[in-house]
Amino acid sequence: MLRFLTAGESHGQALVVILEGLPAGLPVTVEDVQAELARRRLGYGRGPRMRFEQDEVTLLGGVRHGRTLGSPLAILIGNSEWASGKWNDEMSPAPGATTKALTTPRPGHADLAGMQKYGFTDARDVLERASARETAARVAAGAVAKLLLGAIGVELVSHVVQLGPVCARAGLRPKPGDLEAVDASSVRCFDPAAEAAMVAEIKAAAKQGDSLGGVVEVLGYGLPVGLGSHVHWDRKLDGMLAQALMSIQAVKGVEIGDGFELAGRRGSEAHDAISWDASDAVYRRETSRAGGVEGGMTNGELLVAHVGMKPLATLNRPTLGTVDTVTKAETVSFKERTDVTAVPAMGVVAETMTALVLTDEVLRKFGGDSLAELVRNHHTYVDQVRDADAGPGVTGAAATVDDEAPLNWDPDLAFADPDPLGEAEHAVGESDPGAGSGA
Repeated sequence: MLRFLTAGESHGQALVVILEGLPAGLPVTVEDVQAELARRRLGYGRGPRMRFEQDEVTLLGGVRHGRTLGSPLAILIGNSEWASGKWNDEMSPAPGATTKALTTPRPGHADLAGMQKYGFTDARDVLERASARETAARVAAGAVAKLLLGAIGVELVSHVVQLGPVCARAGLRPKPGDLEAVDASSVRCFDPAAEAAMVAEIKAAAKQGDSLGGVVEVLGYGLPVGLGSHVHWDRKLDGMLAQALMSIQAVKGVEIGDGFELAGRRGSEAHDAISWDASDAVYRRETSRAGGVEGGMTNGELLVAHVGMKPLATLNRPTLGTVDTVTKAETVSFKERTDVTAVPAMGVVAETMTALVLTDEVLRKFGGDSLAELVRNHHTYVDQVRDADAGPGVTGAAATVDDEAPLNWDPDLAFADPDPLGEAEHAVGESDPGAGSGA
């Protein structure tokens, strides 16, 4: 339903993203996209590029007068370094350029495997696309996806729960209203005590020319029941989220809810008990061990995903051994401009990928050529689920349970004439010429 494609290299002229499948009428501006891209540049431990790369955004198509047209949305993100001329020769698309080849691949990066796969002799042919700079295009697409989710009351928040060996307090989770406070943190951590320790850890790693990884928690609020499906393997929402989040550069682990911890628990401690909230006429789960997804479908509770990022492969003081692909001599890898850590920024990218997966499922579930139609379909579905949960004879948001109603009560049958054709005349039996004949 929703498809997006990114193009461009880290030090090339620009990044481009095409987003297809959006309904018409969604308000979108350049400022909306730029705001999300600015969040991606946040975080203590980022390199100097974050200070001067301003992500110049142009909406090339799919938007008119601030609203989507229902056609593919095209976004261009200009590289401000290109205008300076610094990379024009190095990344020129014209043939015949003479630049020094990078032949000492970095351990842990795409360099060597990419060179072998494509037959390249220069690691730059690989690293420019493998770079996490590509995530700027994803964030641009995700900014639009988040606008659509917001139209039906769904909001996403991410925060850093671990950076290097330092962990935030367990269970301390920001709500949508806390996002500004999270972004104000130098490491996008919601725990002030842990934030200070994380900054100290970054400083220590920077002194040694090393890098740090960490874990981000992504939270989804306001999701309706039933996004995803239990029917097919590739429609399970947790599977789609895992694939999307794992695709982020340097991410090596994804879990939904308590994930791997559940493997060590007994069943009585591994699942979320279900209760009935009579005041709001909804089912509740007081815990979030399943992360809001059961059987491949959202259950209406808080969505929780943890995303683990390894330390960056490019080190300011390369120490890991590698081999020169020309001479085969043992050496250390080349040094490309890098960060001490990009975990805080990865959280914004993780929000992006989560938003894109959820938007795809929202469009699949509710459809609609216009935003108004999609919102209307969503409201109808939510009311339908709520009324069905509440029980017979009650509709609307204030639905309550009728304790006297039988469990198999069917409103269509209950209000129908029990014998509209006349029981005596049309009883099925031996006297009925159509009985058993297939008529």
